[in-house]
Parts: sequence; structure tokens; C-alpha cells
Amino acid sequence: MKSTSSLLICLSTAFIGHFSVSAQEYQAPQNEWGQPDLQGVWNFSSDVPMQRPERFGTRQFLTAEEIAEIEAARAARDASTDAALATGGVDESYNDFWVENAGIGDTVRTSHLVYPENGRLPPLVEGAIVSQGVYGGGTTGESRPVRIGAGGIGTDGPEDRGLSERCLVGFNAGPPFTPSLYNNNVQIFQSRDTAVILTEMIHDARIVPIHDSRDDLPPLDENIGMYTGDSDGYWDGDTLVVVTRNFNGLAASFGSSGTSAEKVLTERFTRVGYDTVNYEFTVDDPATYTDKFTGIVPMTKVDGLLYEYACHEGNYGMVNILRGARAEERRAAEGEQEN
Repeated sequence: MKSTSSLLICLSTAFIGHFSVSAQEYQAPQNEWGQPDLQGVWNFSSDVPMQRPERFGTRQFLTAEEIAEIEAARAARDASTDAALATGGVDESYNDFWVENAGIGDTVRTSHLVYPENGRLPPLVEGAIVSQGVYGGGTTGESRPVRIGAGGIGTDGPEDRGLSERCLVGFNAGPPFTPSLYNNNVQIFQSRDTAVILTEMIHDARIVPIHDSRDDLPPLDENIGMYTGDSDGYWDGDTLVVVTRNFNGLAASFGSSGTSAEKVLTERFTRVGYDTVNYEFTVDDPATYTDKFTGIVPMTKVDGLLYEYACHEGNYGMVNILRGARAEERRAAEGEQEN
């Protein structure tokens, strides 16, 4: 279900990194309404882990030596993968040409999570749902609804498959945005009192009304729930703050944990350079986690267009998973009859 646009966009971002200046010196351009201009296509690819490896403790950034070691290890791994592709055929794994998980810039974090201070997710509350599906036709014994992003709990019907396989919610498009293998692109549109956040993955568009302050954010009836929630925004200086409530509980709260029913998500979009928007998100879900947590994911400006990711329209993966399962069942039944 990969979009060709992500390949072109990923390559184009590599040529614009030298335009950045420090956040302290940079003054974001303004649109015709005097607001910081966030419009454009932005890429949130990253090879930084969401959770910090425990060996780094509370340290947020890698040293130059550590970055060099990681780059050398990646180069060796790429060479090994390229050799396997040359000799092993089409059943080998993708190499880095086909994915976009390399970060851009020379400041590398040890994790995207910055709070709690150890850079790791808070513990789950007692009784919180943890949904771990499997790829392929295996069954985990879980029941519907399937809240995981990818994989599934069986192959009896499309309702057994993950939300991204069903083209309902992208596995990286959130909200919040979480970098993954591909389609890590988002386009922002602005008007005087509205922002639109269009994700490449599943091409979902969130329409965000802009209010004067957080105190003016109107609550939606608690009985109305949506996969991506109900978003409202306001300006905090040069930062666009988007608060999202009313998730429907049919998707995980974060990763594969929880149900999202009580989640409140706060996102902050701050343009800190010609080619950089700092994207910060805070998840507050007392039904799933014992504390809030906050992550920072830099977004890099893309010199290109965002094309529609036709997921529902070309979802052959879902059709073929179910068709393959039925074929296996027929073969098994025929074998039993012969015996």
C-alpha cells in the first residue's frame, strides 16, 4: 500500500537542510492574517526511537561520536542488505531506497519522548488494554474490535485486521504523528480562523477551527466520537496549539495500548526555521497511563507536492489476505476429504 509520492518527497528533502538557522534568530514569516505561516508540506521521517534506550538515562541528545558510530553501522547494514538483494531475489527485505526513516539534521535526540525525563512511556494503569496482533493469518485469541494499527487477530473477515490494513487509520498518521517506514508527510493549510492538517497516510484531513484562547475551545458532546477525535486550536505566541478530544475508543490510545476513549491530545506546531517546524505532542489518558507523556518530532519542509494516497481504492493487501486464507481452508478441506 505504498505511495510513490513518499519516495519523491523523501529525496527532495535531502537538498534543503542547509537553509536552517537557529530557532533563537529565526522569525517565522507571517501569512496575510498576521499569523505565523505554517503552510506547506512537511516530512516527519526519523530513525530516532520513540522511547529512549535505558543506557542514556535522562540525556536527550547523542554526542558527535555516537552519531558517527550509528552512521557507520547503518552503512554496513545497507551494504549487507544490498548484497542480499543482488543475490537473494525479490523475497529479500527492502533496502533504504524504499523507506524514509532517516532523520534530517545534525542534532540527534536519544528519543522522541522528552517527558517523563527518562524518555520512556509511563506505566500502564491496572486493567488497561494491551492489543498485540500478529502479521499473517495467525490468531492471538483477542476479540473484536481490533484496535492495533497493523497485523491482525485472524482472517475470518476484514474486521479481524488492523486499522491501517483496513485503511481506517494510518499506522503513522495518528494523531499524534509517529515516524514510521514511509508516507511520513503532512500538509498544512491556513485561513484566518481555520487550519487543515492533511496526512499522506490514508489521506485524512483534520479541520481545526482556530479560537482566541484555550478557554474558548468549545466542548463537543461526549457521546460523539471519531477515530481521529475532534480538534480545536488557538495561537500561543508563534505556536499553533491543537487540542483534540472525543476519540471513539476504537483505536489504541498510543502504539497498541489503551482504547483512546478518554485521551486528550495536545499538539504544538512551531516554525523555528525556513525548513523546520518543531512538532510537540502531549498525550493525557488517565484510563491507560499513570502519567502524561510528551514527545518532540522535527518536521522538515518538502520542496514538492503531496499526492493522494489511494488506500481504500487500491487495498489489494486486504483482499489478498482474505483470499489466501480461504484458499488455505479449501485445500485443508480437500485434504480431509481425500483422507
